[in-house]
Amino acid sequence: MKVVYWSSTGNTERMAEMLAEEIKNAGGSAEVSEVSTVSPTDLEGETVFALGASAMGDEELDEGEMEPFVEEVEKFAAGKKVALFGSYDWGDGEWMRKWEERMKEAGAEVVGTVIANNEPGDDDQANLAELAKKLV
Repeated sequence: MKVVYWSSTGNTERMAEMLAEEIKNAGGSAEVSEVSTVSPTDLEGETVFALGASAMGDEELDEGEMEPFVEEVEKFAAGKKVALFGSYDWGDGEWMRKWEERMKEAGAEVVGTVIANNEPGDDDQANLAELAKKLV
């Protein structure tokens, strides 16, 4: 299973690694990739995948890399099981709610979301473990 992320400070990168570890603990396999190293078409043949991103600006996705990637994924997301995760430093997680709604509108089955305030901790690890079980 592919876990693709964009991280501004390393917190979302850490979450991607944690999620991959939990997917393996749940009996699956995971390949973690930074968004700049993959193409949206790499996910097109997948039935299940995870996307992660930090909140930027006014609680939105990174406009340079992640937003264009997500726009392409939305074109083929229908029928896919998708997990969303990420970290933020301010606000209340609005970017994740908007992202989840977008993916649902594109026809994806969003199996869950996990957001961490800054550095992910033990509670986030537990939430990622639950998310991994839903993916596997």
